[in-house]
Amino acid sequence: MDYRSEWASPPNGGLRPPPRAPHPPGSRAPGLRVNGRAMALAEGSAARPLIEVLRNDLGLTVAKRGCAGDGRTACGACTVLLDGRAVAACGITAGDASDGDIVTIEGLVAEPDNRVIAAFAAEEALGCGDCWPGIVLAAAALLEDHWRPSDAEIDKAMSAVSCRCGAPPNVRRAIRRAAGCPPG
Repeated sequence: MDYRSEWASPPNGGLRPPPRAPHPPGSRAPGLRVNGRAMALAEGSAARPLIEVLRNDLGLTVAKRGCAGDGRTACGACTVLLDGRAVAACGITAGDASDGDIVTIEGLVAEPDNRVIAAFAAEEALGCGDCWPGIVLAAAALLEDHWRPSDAEIDKAMSAVSCRCGAPPNVRRAIRRAAGCPPG
């Protein structure tokens, strides 16, 4: 059975980053704003995948590289929020993300009384753990755009994150709980 059968395939690859203007050659090395903190990028890091910089340079290791790492297969394990949008951190360079506000799962978990984190815990929607950072961040992005999402909107948003352990029904309930919707 296809582990993604619970959710439809994502349109246009799912977690593609928003278009950004490139940094001019020879300009000062960009920095990152991650979880509300400004962080400098090491020399040459701007061209590296954002997931690699987050994990190896900044020690934010909860997001994982779960696919081929090209941002097109959209497994979603490396999802972060970039300016409030869920993006695959394997498919964008650190330099391309440097002008944005990046939120990782570590940043979301650190927020006191975060409604999405609380709802996922209450509905036991965390499954095996491989995909949960991506699923939680995709849910947070969905709820920023659609305060009361329909099941179809939930399914579309979650289709960009692969879940192998059968958590989609619990995830849907958790998102509905975080939105203050009835569980049905």
